[in-house]
Amino acid sequence: MQEKLPTHRMEITDDLDKLLHILPLNIQNAIASHPDKKSLIEIVLDLGRKPEARFVDQTCYLSEEVVSREDLEHCTARVGHFSADNRAGIEGTLHRISAIRNRQEKIIGLTCRIGRAVFGTILMIRELVESGQSILLLGRPGVGKTTALREIARVLADELEKRVVIIDTSNEIAGDGDIPHPAIGRARRMQVARPELQHQVMIEAVENHMPEVIIIDEIGTELEALAARTIAERGVQLVGTAHGNHLENLIKNPTLSDLIGGIQSVTLGDDEARRRGSQKTVLERKAPPTFEIAVEMWERQKWVVHEEVAQTVDNILRGRQIIPQLRQVDDEGKVSITRDPNLAPSNERLPEPQWETMMNAPVKPSGLRASGKMIPLQPESSPQMEFNQLLDNSWYQADEVNKIRTPGPNGEDWPVYVYPYGVGRSQLEQVINVLKLPITFTKDLDSADAVLALRSQVKHHGKLMQLAKNRQVPIYSIKSNSIPQITRALRKLVNMDNPDTPESADLRLFTKAGSDDEIEALEEARLAVEQIVIPQGQPVELLPRNAKVRKMQHELIEHYRLRSDSFGNEPNRRLRIYPA
Repeated sequence: MQEKLPTHRMEITDDLDKLLHILPLNIQNAIASHPDKKSLIEIVLDLGRKPEARFVDQTCYLSEEVVSREDLEHCTARVGHFSADNRAGIEGTLHRISAIRNRQEKIIGLTCRIGRAVFGTILMIRELVESGQSILLLGRPGVGKTTALREIARVLADELEKRVVIIDTSNEIAGDGDIPHPAIGRARRMQVARPELQHQVMIEAVENHMPEVIIIDEIGTELEALAARTIAERGVQLVGTAHGNHLENLIKNPTLSDLIGGIQSVTLGDDEARRRGSQKTVLERKAPPTFEIAVEMWERQKWVVHEEVAQTVDNILRGRQIIPQLRQVDDEGKVSITRDPNLAPSNERLPEPQWETMMNAPVKPSGLRASGKMIPLQPESSPQMEFNQLLDNSWYQADEVNKIRTPGPNGEDWPVYVYPYGVGRSQLEQVINVLKLPITFTKDLDSADAVLALRSQVKHHGKLMQLAKNRQVPIYSIKSNSIPQITRALRKLVNMDNPDTPESADLRLFTKAGSDDEIEALEEARLAVEQIVIPQGQPVELLPRNAKVRKMQHELIEHYRLRSDSFGNEPNRRLRIYPA
């Protein structure tokens, strides 16, 4: 199946002259006269070796003279400051200069990567960017991940008018200098002092600047993966890149596997193992993925899209066939989308034998989300099949129980049966257990009294809205997976919420560990709100706390429908609470 999208010409600006200006004269002339300079990717200068130019499909020497220390000093004197990750830039451009040092910290090599603003590069995934779902880009170095991030930032900020914040660790997305490059449009850029602080700046961006979208380049540590999950659970759209060419690489990477839901070993019962035809100990996904969509960038104009990361990961772990969706741009700028069961990956895709086993494994009929751009595996469609597809996005998969009602204190029918969609399971269970709410979960929309869903999920899933409307089931939407948002929605479901008089918060809601330090910090915030901020209308500053405890305090303040900000530098960073 192949679909043609409208033709679109890509516009490219690279400021190549500004990069040439920092190079020795003989290298400048060699590049300026080269017929393929528009496809130049990198210039490599190593002490005592001939200078090299790397193009898309070839590498060549630029001079017969070897690079001297004077040549390297000539270059470094004309670029910006080298940061802790040995990267520098040229102010007002997107070029990146990376240094290689010897044991005495002297520069003995430079890699000058050409940074280009390519307008129109994301046409292949435009509708996915507009969906509001979080997107993860994967691919080898030089395939264009950062270029795509830059264009995504501009489209979201300028054309969709969203509040976009870029976490620019190496000043590679928005260029060197304090003024970001025009290629990112109206998006804002936060610089990172040292690479190891990237995860802290990610959290700071959410706490201080109210973004709707956060863009991150090179998620590479466990702390950054945890920060990404925290951001996603607050209802913020994430667009990022990670180390790894394909989705399978993340499954095998324990540091980054949390981005696609994390992997855990599970022991099955005899009957379940027999039903699956597998061993008793299997690998399964342990949580919803941080990124709902993954894009494998095989080449600059050849991308593979996984629109349902959770489903793809589950299929890979269970040895089922996965059917990649291939999107390509031809020389005329036309985008084609192909989804074919016979589409085989290239030899370089995954050398491991497991891939061949997965592709050739016998397949049981199963449904794919109907997007109009792929071949359905089912021979026909029905409302019940569409509803079953929706269930794949719900974490609640337990067997349905018979509805048993008992009268509430005011004659209500309790418990209330709720169908959860895209809402964090641990937060839901925590709120219900602590507050002892008369609520039971169900996977059967016909027996549900209400649907509880993330607002971003409801907006982009028309089938859920239509099915709920046909069954006359109300949908309660929440902005984010935070404890206060979930608490208010569930209390409203059972008519226990009074927005004018918020009750004193139960501190158990906001801490799972329940350590003395956490309880003390939450009690401090509660007393400040109830004894000073609300009755006296005065702002209050709390004692310095670490980032984890500050997040709990922020959620507690949100419970009282008040605003709070973090300010100051670590380790003295603290909260300030403002009256309504």
